[in-house]
Amino acid sequence: MNKISKKLAAYFIISFLVLETVLMMYLHQNIVHTRVDEEYTRIITSGSNHRNVLQDHYSAETITHIVLMEAEGDSGVIITGKNGEVIRSSDEKLENIMSSLSFLHNSTIQNDRVIMPDWKDSPYIISAHPYMIDGNNSGYVLMFQSSEPLERLVRKLNFHFGLAGGAIIVILFVIYSILSKFLTRPLIRMKEATEKLSEGKFDVSLPAGGNDELGELSIAIRKLANDLERMKKDRNEFLASISHELSTPLTYLIGYLKVAMRDDLTEAERNHYLMIIAEESNRMKDLVKNLMELAKMDEMTFVVSKENFSSKKFVKDIFRLVEPSFALKNVDLNLICKDDFSIHADPVRLEQIVLNLLDNALKYSKENTTVTLEISKEQSHTVISVVDEGIGIPEEQIDLIFEKLFRVEKSRSRTFGGSGLGLAIVKELVEAHGGTIEVKSEFGKGSRFTIKI
Repeated sequence: MNKISKKLAAYFIISFLVLETVLMMYLHQNIVHTRVDEEYTRIITSGSNHRNVLQDHYSAETITHIVLMEAEGDSGVIITGKNGEVIRSSDEKLENIMSSLSFLHNSTIQNDRVIMPDWKDSPYIISAHPYMIDGNNSGYVLMFQSSEPLERLVRKLNFHFGLAGGAIIVILFVIYSILSKFLTRPLIRMKEATEKLSEGKFDVSLPAGGNDELGELSIAIRKLANDLERMKKDRNEFLASISHELSTPLTYLIGYLKVAMRDDLTEAERNHYLMIIAEESNRMKDLVKNLMELAKMDEMTFVVSKENFSSKKFVKDIFRLVEPSFALKNVDLNLICKDDFSIHADPVRLEQIVLNLLDNALKYSKENTTVTLEISKEQSHTVISVVDEGIGIPEEQIDLIFEKLFRVEKSRSRTFGGSGLGLAIVKELVEAHGGTIEVKSEFGKGSRFTIKI
């Protein structure tokens, strides 16, 4: 029993049958006991009436009248004397039972009562009603009620309850079929869809479903299929881009190494080629470093440890690190930090964010332009802005610049350098701090990146 439909049917049918059995047994016994109590009440009432009539009008005629009243039907009567002898009976067959009635000889019964209540083991229900006229005329009026009507009732109840039980079982299987169609079949289709997803087949079709849990699950699986397909596409594009980014510097390295190994080169020419090799090696090293950073972020293995530190000291440290690169390219770096306030962030990760933004601004800035780094406090947030006068970003590409390996002016990537990973890393680190990053740019005039953490 490995299928949920069979398990569901088994649990449902067993639970319902147990409940049905308990309820039917209770109802069956309740009906039988009610009917038996009615018979007991009737026989006691009849016997009491006969006894009262006999005591009020004791005579042979009265006895005959009582016997004639009970001579037909399923009941009978025996009137006994003081010593248990039979004075009159409505049926001679009833006298055969007299030997089992020991109380007739010692007068132990003083009140009306049923003396053989277990109708299942006896053909009759018997009640005794003592009477006394005088010291010489006393005895019992014994009422006999056949148990056959009760047995017929029980047989009829057993038949109808069995019929109802069988009908309920049939109904249960009909309900199971309906549940199997409307509940388990969608689940089976969803299982088949997930198996296709595990095989890399993302073109799955599932019924729309309703507004219940199955409908929500169907929507979630379709969304998962779309996300997996998009991730696969992104992964393939990412790997293709990485392959291209790594092969390009490797091609340069191999080519320039072969040139630098020629014997006919002058020392100046050899140094020139070695400098190109060093630049390409550094570019390749940065690319691998950025890829490692992104891998850590995707696996959530990097740690953000926030602490409080001085804004002015942070800016001075940044300036000391990047100023030589800006001076080498003849780009002015303007720092603005009017107040010394406390920044609550991870200093290492925040430095990585700012350095990536400054490096990006430097790459896309021309000589004799200015890059501005501004840090300020707005309420409880730290706001960092990096403004450049570089090539800018086309409006339709602003939403794409944080994607991995995306670069504006890809045809000019060799001129400007870069791997297209810096801004992706910046976005991940900013979000890890619980912050936001905003970009405003005008193509050909420059860009402004604003971080709020």
